[in-house]
Amino acid sequence: MDSKELRAKQAPLKKQYLKEPEAAEIALHAEGRLGEDLACNVETDIGIVESGLHPATGGDGTQACSGDMLLQALVACAGVTLNTVATAMGLELKDATIRAEGDLDFRGTLGVSKEAPVGFKRIQLIFDLDTDENPEKIDKLIELTERYCVVLQTLQNSPEITAEINR
Repeated sequence: MDSKELRAKQAPLKKQYLKEPEAAEIALHAEGRLGEDLACNVETDIGIVESGLHPATGGDGTQACSGDMLLQALVACAGVTLNTVATAMGLELKDATIRAEGDLDFRGTLGVSKEAPVGFKRIQLIFDLDTDENPEKIDKLIELTERYCVVLQTLQNSPEITAEINR
């Protein structure tokens, strides 16, 4: 897809969202059901993902780790956003690899230390780009990718999260 095709696809949506802001507010959802051996089976658009304990918390590595899945969601969102922004800007990327690395102290999640945080202490998003574009354009590309990446922005600006119990 080129920038012209992208603009043509997005133009009616942008027009609608300007006229009807409420149409842009869409609730996404995820659902999981408890499985065997401490697993949670998460429904996705392409099938069930069986998530379980990371080996550092007693898992055997055969199930998806939710921490890895969070990083994978960040990489997926950043990659799609990077590709879309590059297309909109008319930039040529010969190739791009997006990686996310996160540091965890598993003492927190295992309750070994109350001083150790539960969750990531640090996440780094890394873009390896193969392009002949000038550095200023690449800096702008990354700036816009960071601005419009939903998962990155959600992690940086934590939303209100509530828990509800249905019995």
